[in-house]
Amino acid sequence: MTRRLVFWITLSFGVFMLFQFFIPVVGGAYRKVLDWMQVIYLSSLLVGVIALGLQHLRKVSTLSSGWGYSLVTVAGLVAMPVAAFWGTGESSVFFWLFNNMQVPMQSTVFSLLAFFVASAAFRGFRARSLPAFLLLVSAAIVMLGRVPIGTKLYFDFPAWSQALLDIPSVAARRGILIGIGLGSVATSLRVILGIERGFFGRKV
Repeated sequence: MTRRLVFWITLSFGVFMLFQFFIPVVGGAYRKVLDWMQVIYLSSLLVGVIALGLQHLRKVSTLSSGWGYSLVTVAGLVAMPVAAFWGTGESSVFFWLFNNMQVPMQSTVFSLLAFFVASAAFRGFRARSLPAFLLLVSAAIVMLGRVPIGTKLYFDFPAWSQALLDIPSVAARRGILIGIGLGSVATSLRVILGIERGFFGRKV
């Protein structure tokens, strides 16, 4: 009975969200549904935070592998909400923790990505085939068009670089986005029609 109720609720809201683009009369109801979505999102976020905290608390209590990282995670989950009640504005404890801990750690992670990108580029730009050779040439033109030395050379690398970004790159990006859109529509239809039943629970 519960699974059937979930199916009919999913079907009803899926059809409603589909047809509200074509029936302007339901605009008020659509905004009401969006308000409900915000409440559901916040509730699910709270449940996720609690589940994450309990999972890491279990690892700390049993001293499982990597329990030190779990302890730091739990400390962060507790410290940030508590700090939010101490002061307001940019001088509060919450903003101090965010600006002096979260921002540097985030910058460190993104700076490490540069080395992974360079390593992947080194492996991917080996001209072992015609597509790899075209990728190497295109990347070289784009990079030369983005540095000052590219303007000093004989060819107009900035213009060539912009042409590559405006024509083949945009065409490939739009093709990928069309594929993503078709995949999203197919997945949504599977959920609305009850073909995809993973959200019913583990027993489908």
